[in-house]
Amino acid sequence: MAYQNLKEYLAESVKAVQAAATQPMEEALEKAACLCVDALKAGKPLLVCGNGGSASDAMHIAGELVARFLKERKGLNCICLSSNPAMITAWANDYNYDSVFARQVEAYGQGGGVLIAISTSGKSKNVMQAAQKAKAMGLAVIGLTGCGGGTLAPLCDTLLDAPSTFTPMIQQVHVCLYHYLCEQIEAQMAGV
Repeated sequence: MAYQNLKEYLAESVKAVQAAATQPMEEALEKAACLCVDALKAGKPLLVCGNGGSASDAMHIAGELVARFLKERKGLNCICLSSNPAMITAWANDYNYDSVFARQVEAYGQGGGVLIAISTSGKSKNVMQAAQKAKAMGLAVIGLTGCGGGTLAPLCDTLLDAPSTFTPMIQQVHVCLYHYLCEQIEAQMAGV
């Protein structure tokens, strides 16, 4: 889809966010925040992964939680699985790309921890394998996907599903959803 001008693109972005606002996501976001806070309070890590733009979103989430979002507080234990190019390229070269995140879940994950799995299609093989490994190890899985959740949805303890099938609009909604999630986590962890 090509947009004629910035005004048209921004109008479509607003429509995507407004569509998300009409979805019943409050309960899913509340559950996601509780899963993350419970893990952090128990000393368990939050792991985040995604490909491409979703890898950038994973880094963004980790940055907000390790550094700070809105409040002065201690750093939170959040690891972005797409931010270590030496590990990713070594593993992909020697084995395969589909398991680069699962290998890191195996290394860093702990039962009672959380994996935030980002896939706009809900079908990314490496994100799926990470979610499968997380479930096998006793981690909760929070999915950030596009409309429907794809094959990732059944692996998720809670699903934040942007109501779109167009990747840029899904990502616009994801930013709103994870900023809100970070705010909720931070609010509950600020005094801990």
